[in-house]
Amino acid sequence: MAIQVQRPTAAFVGASWITLLVGASDYMYSLSNATMQLNEKGYYLTVLLYGLFAAVSLQKSVRDRLEGIPVTGIYFGLCWLSLAIVVVLLSVGLINATLSQSEKGFYAMSFLLSLFGAVAVQKNTRDIALFKSDTPPHEAG
Repeated sequence: MAIQVQRPTAAFVGASWITLLVGASDYMYSLSNATMQLNEKGYYLTVLLYGLFAAVSLQKSVRDRLEGIPVTGIYFGLCWLSLAIVVVLLSVGLINATLSQSEKGFYAMSFLLSLFGAVAVQKNTRDIALFKSDTPPHEAG
């Protein structure tokens, strides 16, 4: 089965980057201005960074498998588990936080927007690299 790679449009690439930058920068800006203790800010920062890594790792693993690049089952499972863990960590943190409901919703939405943006940027980066090369997807990394 040959994988058809189409070059992403400039509009989608731009929208993906804007989504990632807006989500992450709004999350970080709100975190920097929050009245919570420094250890709480560190927790939410770590959750964001872990979430971005987990989402990109999962997207890459799914794409690798689709293109016939070997991905071990344990790594694939760890990617899914990491994404689930980070969502639970954010949820538990926000449920127990002494923030208003609107602040909790803002953190949740900017977090999810960041994850979506990171996955879309990674996908676009890979699609553009494959489109530019003459290497078939199953031979590229």
